[in-house]
Amino acid sequence: MEDIFIIVGLGNPGPRYDNTRHNVGFDTIDLLSAKHGIKVSKLKHKALIGDGMIEGKKVILVKPQTFMNLSGESVRDILEWYKVPLKNLIIIYDDIDLAPGKIRIRPKGSAGTHNGMRSVIYQIQSDEFPRVRIGIGKAPEGWDLADYVLSKFNPDEREVISESICNAADAVATIIKSGTETAMNRFNG
Repeated sequence: MEDIFIIVGLGNPGPRYDNTRHNVGFDTIDLLSAKHGIKVSKLKHKALIGDGMIEGKKVILVKPQTFMNLSGESVRDILEWYKVPLKNLIIIYDDIDLAPGKIRIRPKGSAGTHNGMRSVIYQIQSDEFPRVRIGIGKAPEGWDLADYVLSKFNPDEREVISESICNAADAVATIIKSGTETAMNRFNG
């Protein structure tokens, strides 16, 4: 199905994880959902999904419900079901190696330290798909990484992150309309 885009935001399900650093992928899916009138409410393929149109193309918005470290199971199921090429899979996730407020688009690449991405790459046996990384910054001195990524944003941080989530949503629309290269040129500041 060449003309369908699968857009996956990584995160953890449940209210306990709302507004946490690790859930900026979910937040971006929520914004895309609101902006484009796509209800993400069907439980299929171990995920909440919704289908609609962005930039004149059919899209499936996806929030895996497997918890972060098993995200790949959901992504693999969806890819097998819809039979889309990997270039039409876009994954959105948090990145501790980028400053808060920065986003980075890449056409492919390793998972780095991100367990959700490790799971995706392991399950689909490829890293040849576009991704949008949202900077959340490094853990403060003395913090455990897991505690940091599961911590909530304070109001000042939230303002900066909300802006980068808007940019990430715009970047996804740009990838769909004009390709990854154009999105990289526009958003990788």
